[in-house]
Amino acid sequence: MNTRNYNTEITFSSAWDVIVVGGGPAGCTAAIAAARGGAKVLLLEQTGALGGMGTQGLVPSWCPLSDGEKMIYRGLALDVFRNSLVLPASPDGLLNGIEPDSEKMYEQLFMPFNIPGVRDGIPIDCERLKRTYDNLIESFGVEVLFHSFVCNVEKKSDTELDAIIVANKRGLTAYQAKFFVDATGDGDVAAWSGADFEVGAGNSGDIQPATFCFQLANVDSFYYRTLWRNCTYGWHPMSVNKDLVEDPEFPNIRDNHLCNNFQGPGIIGYNAGHLHVDPLSPESLSQCMIAGRKLAYDFRTALAKHAPETFSSSLLVKTAELPGIRESRRICGDYILTWRDYAERRTFEDEIGRNCYCIDIHGSSPEVEKIQAQCRYKKGESHGIPYRSLVPEKLDNLLVAGRCISVDRIVHGSTRIMPTCLVTGEAAGSAAALAVHSGQNAHNINVVELRKTLKQHGAFFN
Repeated sequence: MNTRNYNTEITFSSAWDVIVVGGGPAGCTAAIAAARGGAKVLLLEQTGALGGMGTQGLVPSWCPLSDGEKMIYRGLALDVFRNSLVLPASPDGLLNGIEPDSEKMYEQLFMPFNIPGVRDGIPIDCERLKRTYDNLIESFGVEVLFHSFVCNVEKKSDTELDAIIVANKRGLTAYQAKFFVDATGDGDVAAWSGADFEVGAGNSGDIQPATFCFQLANVDSFYYRTLWRNCTYGWHPMSVNKDLVEDPEFPNIRDNHLCNNFQGPGIIGYNAGHLHVDPLSPESLSQCMIAGRKLAYDFRTALAKHAPETFSSSLLVKTAELPGIRESRRICGDYILTWRDYAERRTFEDEIGRNCYCIDIHGSSPEVEKIQAQCRYKKGESHGIPYRSLVPEKLDNLLVAGRCISVDRIVHGSTRIMPTCLVTGEAAGSAAALAVHSGQNAHNINVVELRKTLKQHGAFFN
């Protein structure tokens, strides 16, 4: 594309200690933690609601918050989880009467039932989750601007940001702060500020396919539960997967990725299918949205054809506002967490949280599948996430949180999930507030003090 210089007047705002870019799970906990630490915080979100993939992206269920023995994603992550649980959504009433206590949550929620899939499929009510984030943000005094798209950065020096340029109903505004957190998922702010990064599998150009989530209503709940294995809590239906893929009437349904969850009476949420997209191309993303809506309708029609008892009267009622991007940029930080760290269940002196999710790389090569098998965790196992993986090596007043943290591609297949994003967001926000008050940069803050603060608020790490 060609470039041209224009003379444009930009409004200026300098009232902020910390600016967090991106209102997904990482951005929300980063903003809350920074405000909790005494910083004046602005949270910028390009859509009209907080929550990212759990709300605007319609991901139908939580990944596990436990290692099979105990809850390990705690602190604000556990607050978000327990406050957003929809107790009536379970048709068996299994979620009723949960004591909202972090130490008892796992035993009360998971242990008594011993039902396959329950730990991996706690349903998300996206509207309740939106309100959960809204309430937490408001309670800590975070100011949020919706429909505000960050489009550029201004720097004081090679290593320090001065302001970010935002487009919204006011036009263009430069928002200045002492410290910034990039929770965009794609690492946009860090990349525009000069941070090094990797994308996908590097030179091969291989990037995990995206998934476009959707919801069906007026599904027959009785047949859904009785004819589909484990369907109450989500994963794999019976042979209908194979029928859909092999039906020539639906050429866009190319694989048997058909994760689904009971969301409420007659409502099923789907994380289904794959779309190949360049996540850093606006043209490709736009094409993905159109293709995703077509694919969602194809799924509804194919399900009605092949499982009519359950889906003949179903209606496609909602498609996602965001595509389910699994990977794009990974920012190069002071430490790059590797698959060997994952395989060795490593603990770090500066760790700010733990992770135990499986290495889940869609469309992985045989070599990666071999590593995935080698790294499979048992109950009670997890690895640490070091603070250094949140610190871009070339920048002093910016931290990253969420999907774009400093990890290799294989570990990224595990750390990209919402529970980990919630944990890294809280750590980044707490560190940002600490840096503002101490005058230190991101590389040399007092990590002992950071870990102490996180522990005081319920975080779990060694």
